[in-house]
Amino acid sequence: MSSKITEQQVRDVALLSRLNLSETEIHDFADQLSSILSYVDKLNELDTEGIEPLAHCLPVSNVFRADEPHQPLDREQALHNAPHRDEEFFRVPPILDDNSGA
Repeated sequence: MSSKITEQQVRDVALLSRLNLSETEIHDFADQLSSILSYVDKLNELDTEGIEPLAHCLPVSNVFRADEPHQPLDREQALHNAPHRDEEFFRVPPILDDNSGA
């Protein structure tokens, strides 16, 4: 099955996604997406009979600790290494300007 993404399909998706794409971008994305689908078609030609599906190519184990309740740090311990603090709070530089509307 050969799949080709048309420029009109890219325009339709861009409209739904509220993306303002130039004609060059529409042309490029149509080519790139068609290439991706062609590659997937090529992968589908492989005989995978008897091969177990993988979620990950490497053996992965859970490295998270057990989620058990414990005593949290008190405020002074939490703020002990803070580079800047304002009494009982962490002090951080502003990330929004005055015109952000937030």
